[in-house]
Amino acid sequence: MHQVSNIVVVLLALGAVWLWRRVAQDRFWRENTLALWRRRRLAVLTVGVYVAIALLDSIAWIDPASEANALTSGKPRTIIDRIFQPETFREASYSAPLARVSFYGGQPLAHPGKHLLGTDLLGRDVVYRTLKGVRVALLIGGLTSLVVIPIALLFGVSAGYWGGRIDDGVFFAMTVLASVPSLLLLIALIMVLGKGTVQVCVALGVTGWVHFCRIARGETLKLREADFVAAARALGVSDGAIIRRHILPNLAHLVIITFALTFTALVLSETILSYLGIGLDGSWGQMIDQARNELSRTPIVWWNLAGASVALFALVLAVNLIADALRDIVDPRTHREEL
Repeated sequence: MHQVSNIVVVLLALGAVWLWRRVAQDRFWRENTLALWRRRRLAVLTVGVYVAIALLDSIAWIDPASEANALTSGKPRTIIDRIFQPETFREASYSAPLARVSFYGGQPLAHPGKHLLGTDLLGRDVVYRTLKGVRVALLIGGLTSLVVIPIALLFGVSAGYWGGRIDDGVFFAMTVLASVPSLLLLIALIMVLGKGTVQVCVALGVTGWVHFCRIARGETLKLREADFVAAARALGVSDGAIIRRHILPNLAHLVIITFALTFTALVLSETILSYLGIGLDGSWGQMIDQARNELSRTPIVWWNLAGASVALFALVLAVNLIADALRDIVDPRTHREEL
């Protein structure tokens, strides 16, 4: 399985290089990228750090030297695992941030003063667990959003532009899915598909495309009656070209805002699933769920909740700030107001 993860990382790196070259060659995207960097430099850097951590946690290999260790023998270990060495960099139980003695009992720690956010009930470093949750959050939020939005665009634009039986079929599917509570449908799909990253992404994708599909359909119904679309038809432009050149560019600002909202909703949905006991192992939702009882202890064990909550808040805030700036840059109505 780790070979697939390594291949995906290589493909993502090649895709990033190709995208960077295209942006550098195209004046429109080059100017918009520079404008985004000027407006939201800190948010872009924050998301970049999260992506880098996720990539470091995705590159894994089996170390032949670990065969002598029963804990690591035959197991692929990521770069994050090799930095923190979780098999040895742990304590017996709770320890406070930068503490030198255990939280209960006052016994000396095996690694005094080295746990920046302390350890959890099982003695695992909270910083390590927080970094491990980055990859899960980006997979749940980013990957599922990149699947949901194209599906919603395909159905919504097709229904809004051509209408007729296509519109009836899409509207019927949206009505059926909207009539079922999304949380119950999500739980049922996970129970059927199984508990895993891919299964959760598929379940979230099935339940997450309806809202944006409805928005895309309504906006396409309005745009297909616009004067510039009528002029393109009069000039003999094909329907596919009209959708590609006129409809989709005018939906770009909606796509950006929807991506940010969908990303946030998907990450928070995983937190709810963890609360119900069907979330993903190693996620921030699992950390927050495990921290529920810790807040009732005396004294309070707050660092497990703080690590996951701060990481989740920073990622969601950065994504929303970038999406807000991109909407202002891409939306043609914003340019007209500025002029």
